[in-house]
Amino acid sequence: MTLTQKIVLELSSVWWRLRNAADELIVLVDDNGTPIGIAPKLQAHNSETKLHLAFSVFVFNSRGELLLQQRAMTKKTWPGVWSNSCCGHLMLHETTEHAAARRLKKELGLIANDLTVILPNFRYRAEKDKVVENEICPVLVATCDSDPIPDASEVADFRWIDWREFVSSLDDPANEKSPWAVEESRLLTDSSLFRKWFAERIPA
Repeated sequence: MTLTQKIVLELSSVWWRLRNAADELIVLVDDNGTPIGIAPKLQAHNSETKLHLAFSVFVFNSRGELLLQQRAMTKKTWPGVWSNSCCGHLMLHETTEHAAARRLKKELGLIANDLTVILPNFRYRAEKDKVVENEICPVLVATCDSDPIPDASEVADFRWIDWREFVSSLDDPANEKSPWAVEESRLLTDSSLFRKWFAERIPA
């Protein structure tokens, strides 16, 4: 190996370490969504989690089925709970679309098509087992006909479910989906922008 090749390899290794380290930070924001700082992801999620930037993605296949994931049991927030296709946090100076594409690849091994922000201003707060989620969390939709190859540290299981069936299940008192997935799904069904997007891509 030449000296140049060694330098390139070492720089690449450093870049990946820095990138992975950045993925373990969350961007804290004020009520207007303006960044005011960063914090380690795990330590920042507690009983008084500060408002931070996130995103949530709903991936559909050409049969009109929604991809659900079961969160890994090792997750600090909502372990083992079924949720929408993918959720995550933005890195500093990262766009919502880029963050969504990055985490879809990381968690599920997917490269989705038509990533579109439908609910840009969604915000929620939820609590389980004394751990709070407190996020400004734009909701995106996308299409993909490939089955995921999940990262076991992030995702315990996955399944596809007919979108209309899923929406109907939200009224079931026994429904145990993540609270953000439930709220986001209801807002999507009320969104004319989403209905137009869905109709243009999913055969009736």
